Amino acid sequence: MDKIINILKPPNMTSHDVVGRLRRLTRIKRIGHTGTLDPMAAGVLPVCIGKSTKIIEYFEQDAKTYRCEMTLGASTDTEDAWGTVLETSELVPTEEALRGAMMSFVGDIDQIPPMYSALKINGQKLYDLARQGKVVERQARRRTIHSIDIIDIDLEKKTVLYDVKCSKGTYIRTLCHDIGVQLGCFAHMSFLMRTQSGQFSLANAITLEQLHNIEDVIKYSQTIEETLSTFERIDVPVHLQQKMINGVKIDLTPYLTDESQFYMVYVGDLFIGTAKSTDNGIFVDKYLYDQHNKS
Repeated sequence: MDKIINILKPPNMTSHDVVGRLRRLTRIKRIGHTGTLDPMAAGVLPVCIGKSTKIIEYFEQDAKTYRCEMTLGASTDTEDAWGTVLETSELVPTEEALRGAMMSFVGDIDQIPPMYSALKINGQKLYDLARQGKVVERQARRRTIHSIDIIDIDLEKKTVLYDVKCSKGTYIRTLCHDIGVQLGCFAHMSFLMRTQSGQFSLANAITLEQLHNIEDVIKYSQTIEETLSTFERIDVPVHLQQKMINGVKIDLTPYLTDESQFYMVYVGDLFIGTAKSTDNGIFVDKYLYDQHNKS
């Protein structure tokens, strides 16, 4: 079973918990998710089963969209509502100042990963160090905020509801924290829902309650080919099929019709795998052919 299923992760559950639930349900060990959601966050969590785990890296490149509530007036050690309050402020910015500060984060930004994160430094996860009361230096990382759409501002409650589209690896709670610092009033994330991850959205997400057995998982999932349908296609002559299946490195540039970064490779109607564009040519980087890669 080599499928991808779009799970609607509930709050109070880790992304790894979702993987564990699906492993027990399907009795398949080879399962992985395509991008961690914080335990208290909810939303779209695409999960790969079987050989589809080979293409997780493609999903990780996808832009993500979130609906977030930011609360002004306090910062926390986790940068969200479930942490310990560190600093507070009675300052309430004007709506104009608030909008201006938020819009200033649209574009390329540098983010310092929060201490309470799964990022590893010297082999140790940051949240393990944080729980020991340790704070270590973290290097800022370049991220992209594609857009911020403010839905509601309630200055009496000190909350802002907004949608944000961003690049992979962006911490939305850090975005809230940094906006608060810029405004001088502090802020933290008080709600988060991932509404889209690449082609996967809330509209086609499945709850864990809808899955009672492996047949349900199959029913609500899609194939690797369906998932990669936006990739350009390369059709390769039949005489090269066995060579590719045997792992021979063949430049596919002569068979290219449209330029792209990633491709789906076919011999006739047979889906062989995916190819990646490099400086030296276009080569298969993931063989997904059944007879070559056993589950």
